[in-house]
Amino acid sequence: MIEAKTIRQIFVLLTIVLMGTLIFKEMLPYFSGVLGAITLYVLLKKPLVFLINKGWNVNLASGFLMFMSFIIILIPVGGVILMLTNKIGYAIDNSKEVVTAFKKELNHIESFIGRDISSQIDVSAISSWLSDNLQSLAGGTFNAFLAITIMYFLLFYMLTNRKMLRESLYEYMPVSTENLKTLGKEIREMVRSNALGIPLVAIAQGFVALIGFLIFGIDDPLFWAAVVAIGSMIPFVGSMLGTFPVFILSLSNGHAFQAWAILIYGIVVVGATDNIIRLFILKKLDNVHPLITLIGVIIGIPLFGFIGLIFGPLLVSLFLIIVRIYKKEYASKLKGNL
Repeated sequence: MIEAKTIRQIFVLLTIVLMGTLIFKEMLPYFSGVLGAITLYVLLKKPLVFLINKGWNVNLASGFLMFMSFIIILIPVGGVILMLTNKIGYAIDNSKEVVTAFKKELNHIESFIGRDISSQIDVSAISSWLSDNLQSLAGGTFNAFLAITIMYFLLFYMLTNRKMLRESLYEYMPVSTENLKTLGKEIREMVRSNALGIPLVAIAQGFVALIGFLIFGIDDPLFWAAVVAIGSMIPFVGSMLGTFPVFILSLSNGHAFQAWAILIYGIVVVGATDNIIRLFILKKLDNVHPLITLIGVIIGIPLFGFIGLIFGPLLVSLFLIIVRIYKKEYASKLKGNL
């Protein structure tokens, strides 16, 4: 017979799980705000301590750093999102042109190999897929506004109540103090890698690609440079996400020199930028495994829109860290009891 105390414990646990599930379900569209607050807290903690040691009031220092983060990070990111959102229709129309042009170029290959390949490519299906994914990438404006509001509200609390936050974690997190410190250290390293490393590589590749697009007279160079930057965040896709469509479009328009020049430029120069950035900058950070980044992007874009390119890998990395802490905290003890 089950004891009354055990029944009460099970009832409380079920209530916690049920209510937690309901809360999480409703908060999921704005969960990027929580991840954003964690990311900015990790990045701004040292500057905050520096300002406080210089005699700044903690509230003033926190407000100043939050304002600077808005100017330096959110306004440029918001500008890119706005540009991409305005270009959704343009990108969809161009996707049809790119696929059609690609099919046309395949005809030259078919004449050599004697097999029909281009008829297997459904232009409408590919364009529809791109349309759905591009809209997910742009994300909802209202949800993004609420997520940013939640992010800064949480961030202000985290910055101005660091001691209380630390004590709350020690009290409510069901892990030992040692493992909690390990968790904090790994989260800091992982956040720096995701929030600094990935965007640095993307910005560098986008800027170098922009120079090439301007040199070779590519139409709408800013848009294609942004596509290159986004592609660089996706493993096994890279800058070719922007370079290859430009190559096909230029080739189909009869600009053979322009097409081959931008393709070679994308492979050699933009590709070299990726290697140089990773060699000189990312070696100081923990390099995120490409598989984690790929899975993170697949999960992150449907969940968070454009910023899922950053927060998706961050979420996967957090999950793996928690699993590792659980294994260290409980798995060894459970094995010893068996």
